[in-house]
Amino acid sequence: MKKIETEITIEADRELVWSTLMNFKAYPDWNPFIKSIRGEAQKGAELEVTIGMKKGKQMDFRPEVLKAENQTEFRWIGKLFIKGLFDGEHYFILEEQANGGTLFKHGENFSGFMVGPLLGMIKEDIQNGFNAMNEALKRQCEKLDRKEYVNVG
Repeated sequence: MKKIETEITIEADRELVWSTLMNFKAYPDWNPFIKSIRGEAQKGAELEVTIGMKKGKQMDFRPEVLKAENQTEFRWIGKLFIKGLFDGEHYFILEEQANGGTLFKHGENFSGFMVGPLLGMIKEDIQNGFNAMNEALKRQCEKLDRKEYVNVG
């Protein structure tokens, strides 16, 4: 099994980060990596996901939701063509920080017969995509958090 994991600290509470992550309809407005998600964030549900790759290429797939634990973890598993060829278990984990912020972990565990050659070809794109999404999520949440704060006072 191969793994790609990234993380970023977001200066917003976990509830706001979670609600932003679960608002699939807003993804086209802020997310440079996951262009769209359609479906329900509940265990066993099938999603329709489109991710953006380099040079404007896109990849569509239909993963199954493995876990959707409120404000804590969202996880799905997808496959390329058939199970066991090139499978990816994608995850988002949110950890509350003492200062009120959120540690956002974003990664994927890869397995299957073709992991070595295929991951070698796309690993850099995937890692860059994860990091771009993490930065965009941070900007989006911190912007929303500041608006909430300003509107309260």
